[in-house]
Amino acid sequence: MALQKNVKIKNRKARFEYEILDKYVAGIVLAGTEIKAIREGKASIAESFCEFNEKGELFVINMTVQEYSHATHFNHNPKSERKLLLNRSELKKLEKSVKASGLTIVPLLLFTNDKGLAKVQIALCRGKREFDKRDSIKDRDSKRNLDRIKKSFNN
Repeated sequence: MALQKNVKIKNRKARFEYEILDKYVAGIVLAGTEIKAIREGKASIAESFCEFNEKGELFVINMTVQEYSHATHFNHNPKSERKLLLNRSELKKLEKSVKASGLTIVPLLLFTNDKGLAKVQIALCRGKREFDKRDSIKDRDSKRNLDRIKKSFNN
């Protein structure tokens, strides 16, 4: 399998389920076989979320990184918790807002930068209510219809 230059794995459910308040880009601590699997595009952040431990460190939970195909018996656990790397001030700000107002931290995008390092774009989110989700669906459908009409006029 060929390695991709820039990997971008999106969490499509997050924008539908949550109202995004603030975004951050964090580094992620990975094992050797994990980064190789991510560079092959074999990862998923669809059902993942972030939590603080008792030391104040931020971890991404439920992120799936499939086992690397060319690894030996030293392969990684696909569903293990992975530590996120942020500035201390950003961590304190996030922890305070999560504890005070009951917000959630959700990964939006897992990507590799130009140096080949894996990064995660995380967002501070508030859960949407049912009527907010219906509004999102209605807006998406009306945009799709407008684009369809514009396309028919241009041809």
